[in-house]
This record gives sequence, C-alpha cells and structure tokens, in this order.
Amino acid sequence: MAQRIARFDWSDTSLGPRETWSASLLAAVRLVLASPSPLVMLWGREGTMLYNDAYAVFAGGRHPFLLGKPVEVGWPEVASFNRNVVDSCLAGRTLSYRDKDLVLYREGRAEDVWLDLSYSPLADDDGRPAGVLAIVFETTAKVLAQRQRQRAEEELLKLTQTLEQRVAEEVSARVAIEERLRQSQKLEAIGSLTGGVAHDFNNVLQVISANLQLIEIATRGNDALKRRVSAVSNAVARGAKLAAQLLAFARRQPLVPTVFDPVRLVEGMAEMLRRTLPETTELATAVPADRWNICADRNQLEIALLNLVINSRDAIHGRGSIHVKIDCVHAASDERACVAGVPAGEYVRISVSDTGTGMPEHVKSRAIEPFFTTKAEGQGTGLGLSMVFGFVSQSAGFVDLLSAEGRGTTVDLYFPRSLDPASDAAAPIGRLPTRGGETILVVEDDADVRIAAIEMLAQLGYKVISAQDGDAALAQLQSGQRVDLLFTDVVMPGTVRSSELARIASGPPHNARVLFASGYTRDVIFHGGKLDEGVALIGKPYRLEDLARAVRDALDAAPVKSGESSDE
Repeated sequence: MAQRIARFDWSDTSLGPRETWSASLLAAVRLVLASPSPLVMLWGREGTMLYNDAYAVFAGGRHPFLLGKPVEVGWPEVASFNRNVVDSCLAGRTLSYRDKDLVLYREGRAEDVWLDLSYSPLADDDGRPAGVLAIVFETTAKVLAQRQRQRAEEELLKLTQTLEQRVAEEVSARVAIEERLRQSQKLEAIGSLTGGVAHDFNNVLQVISANLQLIEIATRGNDALKRRVSAVSNAVARGAKLAAQLLAFARRQPLVPTVFDPVRLVEGMAEMLRRTLPETTELATAVPADRWNICADRNQLEIALLNLVINSRDAIHGRGSIHVKIDCVHAASDERACVAGVPAGEYVRISVSDTGTGMPEHVKSRAIEPFFTTKAEGQGTGLGLSMVFGFVSQSAGFVDLLSAEGRGTTVDLYFPRSLDPASDAAAPIGRLPTRGGETILVVEDDADVRIAAIEMLAQLGYKVISAQDGDAALAQLQSGQRVDLLFTDVVMPGTVRSSELARIASGPPHNARVLFASGYTRDVIFHGGKLDEGVALIGKPYRLEDLARAVRDALDAAPVKSGESSDE
C-alpha cells in the first residue's frame, strides 16, 4: 500500500508534503486505496480529489488529471453540485442520491449518466469535519434498461387500451365495405333486370308506334281519329322516355361522348335552370379558376343536372337555395373524394347542393334505386337519381350522395379529367327525311316489330326483304340477293350474332351498309360506355322520320376502304 501511495507525487497538491498529513488524513487515504468499490475523497474546503483504481475506471479519460485537483476544477460541468456536497459535508451533514442524473465529460464527449452517490464527512485529528468520503456506483445501464422496459410497457398498455377501439374501427370499416359491395351487387342485378325489361318494352312500343304512324298516314283528313292517334302517340313517347331512364340506370344507353368544358355547359344552362325554380328559391353557381375538360355525353349531362336541380327544388319548402359548383380535384388529396372512395386521379366534380329537408339514413340508402321515391303518387317516377347514377357510372365517373335530415342534400358527380382539347363545334343540321329505292334486308326476331319495320320502309319507297334471325339473314346474303343495307336488331337468337352478320354483310362481295336497331344495346356493339366506332344505331321506338333519316345517312355513308373489311 505504501508503494501505491508513493507512486503519486503529492508535493504539488494543496495537501502539502506527505510528512505533514494528519493521522486521520493518512487513514482515510489508506481506506480509499484499499476499497474495491469506487471511492473518492474530497479533502479540505477546496475538495482536493484522492481516489482508488475503481473510481479511475469510472473517471475514464479524465484520470489521472483529476488526482490532487480541486473537485470543481476536475469536474467543472458539475461544479455547483460538488460545491454543495463539500459545503454540506464540512458542515457535518451526509448526502445520498439514488439514480442521480448528471451530464459528465468522459473520453472527450458529454454523456448522460445516472449514479448512486453517498457522501459522508471525514473528521480530522481534532474531530471536526475536514473532508468528504464519496461512494460512487454508476447505474446508467440499469436506468436505461428500466426506461426501455417502461417505454415498452407503456406502448403495450397503449396498444391494449386502444385494441378494442381499433378492432371496432376495423369491423366497422369491413361492414361498410361489405355493405357497399352488397349495394353494388344489388344495383347490378336490378340493372340487368331493368335492361332486359326495357328491351322487351321498347319492342312493344315500336309495334304500337309504327302502326299508329301507318294508321295516321292511311287516315289523313280524319280529324277525330287524328286526335286519338295523337293521344296514343304521346303515351308511347312517355313510355319511351321511361324505358330510356331504365337503360340509363342499367348503364346500357348508347352514349355519344365528346370532350367539352363543363364550365361552359353549366354557364349555358344557368338561365334555363333558374326558370324551373320558383321565386322563393335562389340558384347560385360557382366555377374554378382552373378549367378542365371532361369526356362525356353532353346531352345526358344536361339532363342529369336538370334532374338534380328539380329534385332539389322539390326538397325545399318555402325559401331556400340551390348551389351548382364545379371543382377540379385530385382525389388522393381531396378529403371529400377520399371519403367517397374515389380512386386516385384528376377529376372534375360537379356538385348540386340544396337547403332542403335532407334525407334520413334509410331513405338515403335507397335513393338511387329505380322507382324508389318519397314523393306523392303521380309526382315522380323515382328514376331521376338512378338515371344520373347510371349515366355517370357509364362515363367512368362516380356519384356520392351527402344528405342528413334537416341539413339538405349534396350530390357530387365525379368525371375523369380529359387532357384532349374541347370539341365544341355545333352539330350539323340533319337533312329532311328522303326516300330511296335501294334494297334493305330487315333482320328482326319479333314478328310484329319486323312487319312494322317492313311496312314503314315500304312507305319510304325502299325494296324490303326480311329474315327472322341471323341464320336466315346469312342464307339470304349467300343466295346472291343484292342488299344495299342490312337493318338488323342487336339482340337476336340463333348461331349467327348480329355483329358477325354485320361483318359479313359489309365485306366483299356484298359491301352493304349496316344500320342497327335496338332498345337495349348490351355489349355486342357497345363498349367502354359508348357505341363502337363506325356503328350506326337507331333506338327503339323510332318514328318514321327518324327511320328515314337514319337509313338515308347509313346508305350515304362512305364505303369501307379496301383492306379495312372486318374479316381481319
């Protein structure tokens, strides 16, 4: 032990030469050096530091600089703390700290450390406190481990506490998705049913309409009969409108999409929309600074907006307002679009909002079903919203209905943005119906519809031959009979489909023009929400002048160029 003490030259310290040390000081030094625990002695008012090897390990790169130095010089970063320790112990008090948090510089860098510290006064030979004996144990690893464990426990507790809520949210989200799926499947099933009904209904209307027109031609000059024929014709027109609404909901109506600026459309409709409203209802429009084009059927969009404004008008009792607004939105960042489930992309949102009575939840959930209405009997068909839904869906868009009882209704229509330039040229004025002498092959499986079409074409001066299905029509073509125009129903029985029959008739050696007729296009000539390019179609029921114009346009169309036949 004497050798260990002798290794250090204490002559430069404030303790003075070793020979002058008191017995108490020498005994304290021996105690410090002999202890396996990290001990440090702070002697005198300045707190001159003497410590053992265990404390040297704790001091790190600060050893041996600390030896013989005042504690405030050796550990300047905690000088005030150590000064309090020295003063307190020299006054006869003891101090104890558990997991004391300090910042110390060791190995040249600042560290957060935690220590268990015990300070006791050391008496000199006269019995008065002359120094401090400090026991130092570092607890940094333990404290960090405890904190890490505590954080893990807190996270686990938080996870446990929110588990029930998260499970409830997940279940609710799944129920909502399943409900949307069921609603989608329900609407799809209703759409298929209504499409089929519309097809048969249009065939019936075509028979009635055609025969009425033929009766009118045969009985010209009979005013009494003319009035009756006119009344029945009006009923046929209402029935045709109803069938068209059913097809719109079923997403089977033939659309003629063009690229246009919806802002110009809304601005052009504003005055007409105002005329449909009473003086107590205010109409306001708002358009964005950016103007994006959309690709849709312009006429169908006008009808949809008119239907929505009329619905809003009927929902307002007394004074109120209707707001038509257009926004250009990025679905991924727009809150309303995200809530509505609109896929990411750029959309033009056309919104019709009102301050009306709003809908309770059970009404809102069925609002777009065909024939569902809350209006009094005779005041609505229940097809307005369903037609809007079908048209927008058929245009690759989305519909979102926001409504609450007593808080009004907002219907959002989302149309994908089109980057193509707008095509706002006015449509050419159609020619008056003209007669002709060409040969037309009429293909129709419904005998009554077929006979009516033959008689109407005969009235127009055409030579007509007929077939009840595609197989019979193909036999007519293969017999060598000259055919200038194939006039065929879209949906027919038999092994030869109408599209295949049209391909054969329009190719060599026949080179006939083709005109389709249908009240339900299905997917034979109809894809992506519009008719296939180059397809001519007349919808049932049609009037004599409509048939004359459609037949003449088809016969006068440019012939198929060589190499462009559908044999490919």
